[in-house]
Amino acid sequence: MGRNHARVLNSLDGVVLAAVADPVADASAVPSGAALVATVEELIAVGVDYAVVACPTAYHEPVGLALAEAGIHALIEKPLAHTAEAASLLAEAFGSRGLVAGVGHIERYNPAIMSLRERLEAGELGEVLQVVTRRQGPFPHRIADVGVVKDLATHDIDLTSWVTGQSYRSITANTVSRSGREHEDMLSAVGRLSGGAIVNHSVNWLSPLKERTAVVTGDRGCFIADTLTGDLTFYANGVQDNEWEALRAFRGVSEGDMIRYAIRKREPLLVEHEQFRDAVLGKGADIVDLRQGLATVVVSEQMLRSAATGRTVDLDPAATADVPANGR
Repeated sequence: MGRNHARVLNSLDGVVLAAVADPVADASAVPSGAALVATVEELIAVGVDYAVVACPTAYHEPVGLALAEAGIHALIEKPLAHTAEAASLLAEAFGSRGLVAGVGHIERYNPAIMSLRERLEAGELGEVLQVVTRRQGPFPHRIADVGVVKDLATHDIDLTSWVTGQSYRSITANTVSRSGREHEDMLSAVGRLSGGAIVNHSVNWLSPLKERTAVVTGDRGCFIADTLTGDLTFYANGVQDNEWEALRAFRGVSEGDMIRYAIRKREPLLVEHEQFRDAVLGKGADIVDLRQGLATVVVSEQMLRSAATGRTVDLDPAATADVPANGR
């Protein structure tokens, strides 16, 4: 992911990519004009204004704390940290120094998810009843320090809270590990949000089918967001009576119009960096702050706890309340 961050930053208006810190990278992999250093200490010595932390999750804490101590703003890849305790330390370290810090929950900048949130805020769906996400695909060999819950499910935890403006209140989860690794590679979870909506998350690294969808059902129909293609589709509840008795009994809610919206599709990573750059410059910007990132880590840990104990876990409202309410 660091390569993608470097690519976008190297061409971002108002930003100069000064250096890349990587203990194993070859100089040929670094954009022209940027220095290559081996450690975060050497990066700090370069004198950067802000940094992107795109190292393995287990190193987010020490790298982030070093940047905070040096007074450097930071965008930290998701999940914020490998544990809620570490995430809390990072939030405190940057917050107490008045630094700009964000978490790279890139799905918030996907055009389909952005449009979905705007439409939910406008009340186009009425009351939100259920959110169902599916995120699956082949095993990624680059991920070794966490399982699907913290690597993939954190995307769905964050986007669910963000588009609904609700936090998690309970979670029941089951996990499977079939790859022979230490961590889980399949998750099935059911939960309830603070506003009463039901959530379902299906996540795995065991499928040859790559899928990234979020289905939000409400009083007036349902939205389907496909974050692979950036498409958003609305299926409305019907307003016409179905005169065919057999179909009326079978289908339940009548079918209405189906609309696939025309959406301006910009690269989510570019939009994310534009927002963070503007936040550093003191302009109005929409970033995922570290308290929101911490709330997502807390939910992911409770998913793992539920899977380990075989029980439903009730979440402390104070620990998961840092989600942006609709109408921010």
